[in-house]
Amino acid sequence: MRSGSVGGRWLVAGIDEVGRGCLVGPVVAAVVVLGPGKGIEGLADSKTLTARQRQILTMQIKERALDWAVGRAEAGEIDRINILQASLLAMKRAFAALAVQPEWAQADGMHYPDIPCHGETVVKGDQRVAEISAASILAKVARDREMELLDRLCPGYSFAAHKGYPTQLHLACLGKLGVTRWHRKSFGPVRSMLREAGVGS
Repeated sequence: MRSGSVGGRWLVAGIDEVGRGCLVGPVVAAVVVLGPGKGIEGLADSKTLTARQRQILTMQIKERALDWAVGRAEAGEIDRINILQASLLAMKRAFAALAVQPEWAQADGMHYPDIPCHGETVVKGDQRVAEISAASILAKVARDREMELLDRLCPGYSFAAHKGYPTQLHLACLGKLGVTRWHRKSFGPVRSMLREAGVGS
């Protein structure tokens, strides 16, 4: 990685993840280094924005950020090491993909990933820190696109509608069609269905 500062100011990375509560697919993390003078109007917690707003902001972030990257941990990894550790792993992978070495990192939530950078956690950071907000938007858009692809691969599950979250629609589709290879078998609703079907988790 290339390290240093810009204009005498530290480079700060924001890190966030999306998809911890989903029943299917990967947990996706993103890291964004905006850099001095790289403010982007409209940054906010990705959950408070419309899909159109997130798409516009994603283009602006990728064009204007000093650096950015996305990382992931797959459903099988989530089942093996648990969702918290998988989320931290996705953050670590995103950070490792940066071309620029930030001097400080801020991670959303209460747990800091194992990365070669000093930093801190920020509770509700996606609402308070521009870099974390930007990371939450990139992660959300990347994961939603995967759910749209999975929707085409698995007709009938409505992944494009519920994005993998345990909504009534998702649970109804699961009950009707069964568990896919992309579902997280360690998560309660999926584990229960496998148990009822006599399939080991």
